[in-house]
Amino acid sequence: MKQYIHLEADARAAGTPLKHYWSECVGAGRACEGLRAGWQEQLRLVAGACGFRYLRFHGLFHDDMFVYREVNGQAVYNFQYVDDLFDRMLEIGVRPFVEFGFCPSDLATEKGTVFWWKANGSPPMDYGKWAELIERTVRHWVDRYGIEEVRQWYFEVWNEPNLKFFFTGTRSQYFELYKVTVRAVKSVDARLRVGGPATSNFVPDARFDGELEDTSCQNETYAASDIDALHWKPVWVEAFLAYCAAEKLPVDFVSAHPYPTDWALDEHGSGRRLAREVGATPRDLTALKDIVTRSAYPEAKIHITEWSTSPSSRDFTHDTLHAATYVAKAILDSVGLVDSLSYWTFTDIFEELGAGDEPFHGGFGMINFQGIPKPVFNVYRFLNALGDVCLARQDGCIVTRNAATGAVSALAYHYPMELMKRAPGSFRAFPRGTSEAAVAHCGEIEIQMRLTGLSPGTHVCVETMDATHGNSVTAWLEMGAPNSPIREQILKLKVTGAALHQEKFQVGSDGEFEMKRYLPPCAVMLLRIAPANLPANEF
Repeated sequence: MKQYIHLEADARAAGTPLKHYWSECVGAGRACEGLRAGWQEQLRLVAGACGFRYLRFHGLFHDDMFVYREVNGQAVYNFQYVDDLFDRMLEIGVRPFVEFGFCPSDLATEKGTVFWWKANGSPPMDYGKWAELIERTVRHWVDRYGIEEVRQWYFEVWNEPNLKFFFTGTRSQYFELYKVTVRAVKSVDARLRVGGPATSNFVPDARFDGELEDTSCQNETYAASDIDALHWKPVWVEAFLAYCAAEKLPVDFVSAHPYPTDWALDEHGSGRRLAREVGATPRDLTALKDIVTRSAYPEAKIHITEWSTSPSSRDFTHDTLHAATYVAKAILDSVGLVDSLSYWTFTDIFEELGAGDEPFHGGFGMINFQGIPKPVFNVYRFLNALGDVCLARQDGCIVTRNAATGAVSALAYHYPMELMKRAPGSFRAFPRGTSEAAVAHCGEIEIQMRLTGLSPGTHVCVETMDATHGNSVTAWLEMGAPNSPIREQILKLKVTGAALHQEKFQVGSDGEFEMKRYLPPCAVMLLRIAPANLPANEF
């Protein structure tokens, strides 16, 4: 069945506000990786091209950052490494979305519970010492950066404490940890923003209803004839908000990690690892928003501090055009539901499972280890080019205006109906190329766009990403998939990853612009119309 997108918009229309919630925050692996030159170069690139304002990562208190140790039973603090990292982030223009975790070895009840770098995912043995660590750290930041700067940060308590690898304690122990932590932060300044529970994932069964995870409950999900007909719910959020209300604790924001799958990370469980239906993300965010609205904290912000097509750092689909187009669809389908949706992650300089075994190994990053942009990078650059006023929108297309400059921009994508039943995550369940082969058999879509109310003669630029433009992983495969590409090959792949199909036009004398195109499967198109009187060489 042939698909169509027909959209008309008046550039002078009042429109509705469009918040760039997708670029509020982005993720990275761990703090220590941020001390590398390549990591910092890539952060500067994505901040400039994609507009990211905050950055979140694990490992702030891991031993390789040297923040805390004990000598003869006395705490010794060293903030030099954290200072260097935060200084460089702020210089780039990206603020910390602080994740407090994991435990320094001298405070951990268990050591080396998760990841190649052996994070200590356990409750602190002494909550009083933990509170002092939090208070001293936050006071140090206030002294270094000033209270007005630090008030613009976010402070999240731990990461995914419902998973035993990340937190070997019980749900009640995490709630106690939140209480101790939020009080310590607020003792420095009551206006600092603290939240949680940062849990993963959404589930349709009772596996997380008790103090500890009960994996046997997953059998109910596997036995279902249609997992998408089940009621998927965020983990611990309702219980967390009820606990905080009972203890009269502040909750400035609620955080969660709704990956569109039934599993939470590579090491988690031994289940079937199912991908959910393509609309899982907006469906989950709607459910989360409803829970927060009905809670004792209806004004709390909602920050999705991790999200991607799947929670595996070895999922080939992360590198593909298919996944990038899914990201465009999920983001535009979820407008207005949450305050941020943090893509996990901006870079493949990421070592939860150690180094990737090849340049395109299915890592989370929108840029690979060598600095080569993947298709999802282009999607976020396109999204950043949208304005802050929505003029018209339908499934597959949005037209916007920049309120400050008057520039009009539109984004259209073709996520084929043949692929729309499932999110693209595969956990390497299928060989490389499976996604590309499926896309190749899908039909194209007709797009017609008519824009009126424009300034006559202004410049128009249309960029398209498809299977042969901006698709670096396919170009790498065509090179023979070199495991250690030489410098010339890396440079060529960087150029290829950013080389989109471009067309230039001008608005007619009647102030109208019409365009008809046929988008191939999983193509994404950005149309930009310059502000009035902007020279062509500046657009």
